[in-house]
Order: sequence, then structure tokens, then C-alpha cells
Amino acid sequence: MYVHRLELVDFRSYERVAVDLQPGANVLIGANGVGKTNLVEALGYVATLDSHRVATDAPLVRMGATSAVIRCEIVHDGRELLVELEIVPGKANRARLGRSPARRARDVLGALRLVLFAPEDLELVRGDPAERRRYLDDLLVNRQPRYAGVRADYERVVKQRNALLRTAYLARKTGGSRGGDLGTLAVWDTHLAQHGAELLAGRLELVAALTPHVAKAYDAVAAGRGAASIAYRPSIELAEPTTDRAALAEALTAALAASRPAEIERGTTLVGPHRDELALSLGPLPAKGYASHGESWSFALALRLAGYDLLRADGIEPVLVLDDVFAELDTGRRERLAELVGGASQLLVTCAVDDDVPAALRGTRYQVGEGTVRRVG
Repeated sequence: MYVHRLELVDFRSYERVAVDLQPGANVLIGANGVGKTNLVEALGYVATLDSHRVATDAPLVRMGATSAVIRCEIVHDGRELLVELEIVPGKANRARLGRSPARRARDVLGALRLVLFAPEDLELVRGDPAERRRYLDDLLVNRQPRYAGVRADYERVVKQRNALLRTAYLARKTGGSRGGDLGTLAVWDTHLAQHGAELLAGRLELVAALTPHVAKAYDAVAAGRGAASIAYRPSIELAEPTTDRAALAEALTAALAASRPAEIERGTTLVGPHRDELALSLGPLPAKGYASHGESWSFALALRLAGYDLLRADGIEPVLVLDDVFAELDTGRRERLAELVGGASQLLVTCAVDDDVPAALRGTRYQVGEGTVRRVG
């Protein structure tokens, strides 16, 4: 799989730009702030319907414009597919697949399989559990696009349940009816257990498949200096490890019942996949708080490379993006990373200094300026 052409209209800093990309290595060179990351961010948006840099869509639309358009021509197994997304902040995004309107924007998920590593990924190691949950869910959807619906359904249920609990909490605080109206809470418990069990099972299966790839990738990046491992920590107690959906739904139902008084007291949902953690360890110690800057970079990179290797093991050949990565790595890590990714079907690298990129990855080169991209080699 590779991206043949990317076109942007009113996306970030670009009023209009088109770039023809090649299989193999593509290097985007330009000073900081000229728009290199905007290009790969657009590709990431096609792959995930999300930005790795911001939480909302509004910053993706160029100042003064009302919407942004991303057109992406993807080649897979010799067949070309056009994906088009129109981003309209505050409204549902519109999508087209092969020039035909898609019923929902998320119907384009799976058309472009992409793994992106960026400086923001340091938060996978140092940040809150939400960063690691997002990493798992994005990879889960990348492998099996149907989980986008599961994820959306679960988030909708948690939002509705939290609204109900919040109303009851405020009623108690202001002296209203004791506990407020919680008559429909049992209904939302059922929905949460059902959708939560599906999401939880998917994550558990993913972590089991991902674990050996993380260990292997970290060993390769860090040249054998330390052993990395991951483990999924659910917010509910399980009698034994399982991915059986019915058993997980039963465990979630029991946990919700047990936490009901505390949830009413605090006005929020306290158990479920949205409270789970992906634990990262280096040897016997947790990576967060103990890993050095270099070890944290290596672990974050290992997580992305592990996802890339897992997709390839599944028979999916994803596009790999390294956004401003080599400037943060020492010479040894640069060369080892080049060896690991040199066989990618398509690799996109952004850099401010051409010499930061190992010679083996130079490939096709593009000069990025203010609102322009031109091929230079």
C-alpha cells in the first residue's frame, strides 16, 4: 500500500497544494514551521479521522475558511482508490470513497493503513493513561475498522451515563430529591457492559498479539539495553484472564453494581475501559517516572514500530510516517531505525536538516516552503 497523491484545500497553512508521492522512502525537507507536519497530519487524519496534534477539528481549517478538504489517492494491490474528506468544524464531516458519497465519514477507515511516529508520542510513555488507551484503540481500528463503531458506541454510553450521574449528583448537592432520578441507570449499565465488553476484549486480544513485537522493537532500537514489556490493567477484577465477551459483560455488570454508591457520590462512571491502563515497564520498573529521556523515546518508538510490525504480520502493508524523529535520536539509534524501516512499502520522513536522515532512507526528496511543496530529487 502507498499514497500516490495528496491534495489539500484550506487545510492548516495550505490554501491549495498537491503532492505526488512515490513508493519507498519520501523525505520532506523544510525549516520548522513551514508545514511539513501539516502534510503528514492530513494523511493521519485520513487513516484515523483524528489528528495526532489537536483534540478538535477547528485548528485543521485554514484561518478565514469555513471548511478543509483532503483528497488522497491510495494504491493497494495494483488498484487505486480516491478518498476525499471535507472537514467542517462543528458539523459532521463528509466523505467520498472512489468518488461516491460515503454514508458516514468512518466508512473510509481501513482505506489507508498508516502508522505515524511523531514527537508527541513521548506522551505515550510520560503522559496520562488516556494517551495509551488512544494508542491501543487507534491500532485496534487500524487492524479491524469495525471497532470504530464499537468505540463510538461505548463513548456515547459513557457520556449519557455520566450526564445522568451528574444530574443526580447536583440534585443531592442542591438539596433536591435524594440521589436525583436514576430510574434509567440500569438501562445504561446494560449498554455499557455490552459495548464495554466488546471494546475490552478487543484491547486484551490486541495487547496479547502486540507484546512480543514491543519487546523485539525496543531491543532493536535500544541495542539490547534493557527489556521492555507491556501489560493491560483493567479497572475491573477478573477471576481469570479471558476475552470471552459474555464473561467480560458479566464482570462489568458486577463492577458497576458494586461501584454504584461511589459513582452517585462523585457523579461519574468509575469502571469500564475508559478507566483502564496500559502499563509500560523497563525491566522491573515502570517506564513512567523511571525511564530516561532516551529510554522514553526508544519505548515510544518501539510502540509504534510494534504496531507497524503487527499490521504487517496480519498481511497489511501500512504506510509508515516518521515526523521530525531523527533530530531527536543519536547516531546509533538513527542507523538502527533506518535498518528497521528501510523495507517499508512507503516511508514518509520529515526533517529540517537533510543530513539528519540516514543515507539509506534519502529516497525521493521534496522541499517544503510556505504553502508550497516541490520535488527536488
